[in-house]
Amino acid sequence: MKKEQGQDTIKELMGYLLPEGTLDYFDLIHIVKDKVGLVLFLEEKNLPPTEYSKQTLHSKGFFPEVRIQDFPIRQHKVELSIRRRRWEVQPTGEIVSRNWDLVMQGARLTKEFAHFLKGALG
Repeated sequence: MKKEQGQDTIKELMGYLLPEGTLDYFDLIHIVKDKVGLVLFLEEKNLPPTEYSKQTLHSKGFFPEVRIQDFPIRQHKVELSIRRRRWEVQPTGEIVSRNWDLVMQGARLTKEFAHFLKGALG
């Protein structure tokens, strides 16, 4: 199997293991297995929110990491380490982030996952 095909296969598999829609907005950057279980590190993609599409945005890094317990995988506890991105609106300097209520209205996320993010991350 070619390296590209292998990466596509892994991404497809992770799509089944993570909450629906996760990989549309987040990159899985790292996985750690420790004594307690698995920690999956997710970073929000640098895809500016559509509600700011008419404005110039610059990525300003991430909010602090939030850890959320997810469903176990093969008797391993699973924790999602999520880093949400923030953007600066030019020229106002306002800092904005993705509105998960708006994302939920689109068909890309399940209501369950959007409420999960909204409740866990604010």
